[in-house]
Amino acid sequence: MVSPLAALGVSTPVLAAPMAGGPTTPALVTAAARANGLGFLSGGYRTADVLAEQIAEVRSDGVGFGVNLFAPNPVPVDPEAFRRYARTVAPEARTYGIDILGTGIVEDDDHWSDKIDLLLSDPVPVVSFTFAVPEAAVIAALRAAGTLVVQTVTSAAEARLAAEAGVDVLAVQASAAGGHSGTLTPQHIPAPVPLTDLLGEVRQAVSLPLVAAGGVATPSDATGALRAGAAAVMVGTVLLRADEAGTSRPHRAALADPVRRRTVVTRAFTGRPARALRNGFTDRYTDLAPAGYPALHHLTSPMRKAAAAADDPERINLWAGTGYRHATAEPVGQILQRLASGL
Repeated sequence: MVSPLAALGVSTPVLAAPMAGGPTTPALVTAAARANGLGFLSGGYRTADVLAEQIAEVRSDGVGFGVNLFAPNPVPVDPEAFRRYARTVAPEARTYGIDILGTGIVEDDDHWSDKIDLLLSDPVPVVSFTFAVPEAAVIAALRAAGTLVVQTVTSAAEARLAAEAGVDVLAVQASAAGGHSGTLTPQHIPAPVPLTDLLGEVRQAVSLPLVAAGGVATPSDATGALRAGAAAVMVGTVLLRADEAGTSRPHRAALADPVRRRTVVTRAFTGRPARALRNGFTDRYTDLAPAGYPALHHLTSPMRKAAAAADDPERINLWAGTGYRHATAEPVGQILQRLASGL
């Protein structure tokens, strides 16, 4: 099968994953394209206006690129569980003079309609979706505008849903991935299925081209994923320390800290399963956090921003996949070229 990515000028099948919250920058996306790969701007947690500015910046560099959106898939939080959790973590926020006890429950959709309107009025080469499969009409409209549509899936069942909705490509994400799981059922922690096994299961279920994600950190990881049927791999964690990344200073330092020896899947920061380096916050609150996205994200966000500004790694979400030891402080292009060296 000829990869549809080839038509976008992608000759090196190693893509830069979208990383919301700061790590993905326009410079990172441009660098991925100049390494003959492809990068994705992260539309998550951004307004349509800010996203439009970033699109214009990358477009001015004359490179191919993609945009990722969080498709709405709310997990409404139980109000009493929310208030109980707010009381529990309030001392952490008070460390930075922040009072979260009066925080209301926010169940927003991350400016979904505005961003879809933007991408239909000013089409980009690729759009990918995470957290949910959009309505078939949205997918059809994007494709009619000339956009390649990619859907993140974490199981064969999700792959079938995405194929039925009309997407072009599947990003198959294993549980080893850093940050939020793209699972469509975030009330449950995804099973720890190895990436190559997951690719095999999805290949049996659908005939769409596959991009492999989750735990790809070495040239042998990339080679193994392509041998298992992927047309390309997508990496995020290994780029967190890259020169062009917008990763916070304490996050960068934690990734290189030899004392940090494991990752955990936690709802403690956002109410949705996400893989992070273990720290004080995950130790104290992973077992206490209720399911509830985006309510818990909005609850803890002010504390996390203050902690990052104060170089405090114990109260921020240190998103990281299982291959975090391979994250290096060097240009994006060198990292992607090394990962592609065995292909």
